[in-house]
Amino acid sequence: MQAQRKDRSNPVLNVLRLVIAGAAAGVLAAAVALPAVGGAGMSTRSAVEALDLKPENLDEPPLSERTEIFDADGKKIAQFYFENRQSVTLDKVAPIMQTALIAIEDFRFYQHGPIDVEGTVRALLKNVSSGGVMQGGSSITQQYVKQVLVNKAETPEEQAAAIAPTVSRKLSELRYAMAIEEKYSKNEILEKYLNIAYFGAGAHGVQAAARRFFDKSASELNLVEAATLAGAVQNPARTDPNVGPESRQRLLERRNIVLDRMAELKKITAEEAAAAKEKKLGFKDVKVPGGCEASKYPYFCLYVQYEILNNEDFGKNQDERRKLLQRGGLRIKTTIDPKMQEAAEKAIKKYVSTKDKPVASQAMVVPGTGEIKAMASSRKFGGSKKKNEMSYNIVADAAHGGGRGFQQGSTAKVYTLAAALEEGLKYGDGFPAPAGYKASGYSSFKNCKNQNVGDPSHTVRNSSEGGGGFKTLESGTWGSVNTFFIKLQEKVGLCDTVKMAKKLGVKRADGQKLSEVETFTLGVNEVDPVTIASSYAVFASRGQYCKPLAITEIKDRFGKAKQYKPKCSQVLEEEVADAVSGILSGVFTKGTMTEVGGIGRDAAGKTGTTDNYMSAWFAGYTPNMSSAVSLGDPRGTSAHKLIGITIGGRYYPYVYGASISGRIWKDSMIQALKGVEPVEFHPVDTSRFGGCTDNCAPKPKKDKKDEDGPDDPFDIFDPGNNGDGPPDGRDGRGDGPGGGRDGRGDAGPIITPDD
Repeated sequence: MQAQRKDRSNPVLNVLRLVIAGAAAGVLAAAVALPAVGGAGMSTRSAVEALDLKPENLDEPPLSERTEIFDADGKKIAQFYFENRQSVTLDKVAPIMQTALIAIEDFRFYQHGPIDVEGTVRALLKNVSSGGVMQGGSSITQQYVKQVLVNKAETPEEQAAAIAPTVSRKLSELRYAMAIEEKYSKNEILEKYLNIAYFGAGAHGVQAAARRFFDKSASELNLVEAATLAGAVQNPARTDPNVGPESRQRLLERRNIVLDRMAELKKITAEEAAAAKEKKLGFKDVKVPGGCEASKYPYFCLYVQYEILNNEDFGKNQDERRKLLQRGGLRIKTTIDPKMQEAAEKAIKKYVSTKDKPVASQAMVVPGTGEIKAMASSRKFGGSKKKNEMSYNIVADAAHGGGRGFQQGSTAKVYTLAAALEEGLKYGDGFPAPAGYKASGYSSFKNCKNQNVGDPSHTVRNSSEGGGGFKTLESGTWGSVNTFFIKLQEKVGLCDTVKMAKKLGVKRADGQKLSEVETFTLGVNEVDPVTIASSYAVFASRGQYCKPLAITEIKDRFGKAKQYKPKCSQVLEEEVADAVSGILSGVFTKGTMTEVGGIGRDAAGKTGTTDNYMSAWFAGYTPNMSSAVSLGDPRGTSAHKLIGITIGGRYYPYVYGASISGRIWKDSMIQALKGVEPVEFHPVDTSRFGGCTDNCAPKPKKDKKDEDGPDDPFDIFDPGNNGDGPPDGRDGRGDGPGGGRDGRGDAGPIITPDD
């Protein structure tokens, strides 16, 4: 009784009750659609004013649309979504689907105005008598309004208000519906509703539902399928076929109700309805994978994802950018090449197993554009420890979802070589390289802040086998002699070497500043394959550095496209780059890759074995492709060295740069470049780089007796040995452990072998 007295005290409800009881449908229709004229009109107008039934514009934010990523050939490789939806125009929806939905949800849709008065009055009468919203009666327009309000709700409170069982909420829907009917045609409203409606099983909109339920587009739906989807929109949570058998049975029953209603309205015959009701539900449960974990190329997908998340062009902060990625309906075209990606994956699989603890990773980059053509790893991406999967992007840096990377090792020596050539040294320039080297003083090496970082207490060594002898830029590089490069770095200056590396795009994988220490040239900084491949691409492109490029075009939901061009700059003289390539080409024929061999076309590169066999690299390039391969144990390279280990089913006493990484590089590059016209390196300017300056090798003195034999490692004039291991590095490995401290407080000295 108290509740009734409370209701009667509400003037809005009193007027509404008067409208319904006194004039039923006709009065409410007049209130909405006709001007007030005369006595009856005055009472109707009073009701309208009391209810404030005037059109009110509805804010309609863009629908959440899934973003799709495509490879260089236009094939989809990944998708992101907050809601699984693909909006379509009405002409892309089968007519039978439109008919089925209208029949069950609002059969007078094309006849009534903003409000289905008959249905609304019937529902309002029931709702007023119960004190809340107990019955629907909403038109398709009103349902669209409700869906918009639900979709735009950001907080739990807003979501609850959007579906609250109150008369005030229903009246607000009516006001919005009036404005929607003024703004759009009936067909436009139907199209909007079909795209916003939720059908269950995670499918938003009729196109996604048709694909999720029946593995076909909305334009291909037949009578049975259309009736099923039309029946699902009333209570998708209760009839969700993905939940279980009971839900599927409820959906089947609801489908049959739709078929009966279509027959009742003469949209189909009774015979057609009966035949359709005999059909099974036909739910195909087509999964709609999302995110990089489900991508065919997960590591590249992560790189693309972070390119969006890190770019302020796509939002003020990462939350905004993530929303755009998941809801913006973007179409992202990328640089990944399926053939080259497959070449990298097959080569890695040949030498390293997914079950191995050490991980091999490779990146391929196009010189002169920076386009990333392949990003592969021996481990699957997913994060399951039981399946030995990776949970981060091991091929890239932390800014692209990666980790701290692996120490670069001797692949860093090329930056000292480039700095020396840029400063005027020639191929024949050099100096004696002892088996061990100590800085002459703390001031022997200065970082770019002019601080003394030399370490006279530490000895850098070549190998336990000895070493020494006069080395030139050529022979020192081919043999990857540690003491030679420490002395070369001392000559050209540590800071100049660091500056050269930075010009070529080198940075630490963890985003910290490069460690500028005495052993910089021995590769003590942790890096990633994308970064190193891009730095080596500078030599291939004759001195042009290009920022790694993964995205070439982005189309928004409206089809507006933005192109992304290479960002390149000339950072090195062409002749200097050519000179570097001239020396690095000899690594395949006279150096640490001799046993592995070349790829049948002009190529240059450098091996890298780091930190007492803690990781192993090979980086190399042709004029049209640059690639880097790393190998290391992500559990921690200090505790898990590449010594006495089985990888890919093969036992290795020690793993050098050429042992696995070099072979992966070779096999992958041969396959990736099949069908690509070979290009030769530009000839070296011998007038500038040939011969030597004042650092020439001493003239050989004829050793008549040659008592020590032709292969004495300490005889600098023996042509068969350069003093850093077996002749010409033909065992494919070069030196054993050397030494180099990274200056970052690591426990104990870091031993850096040369290759």
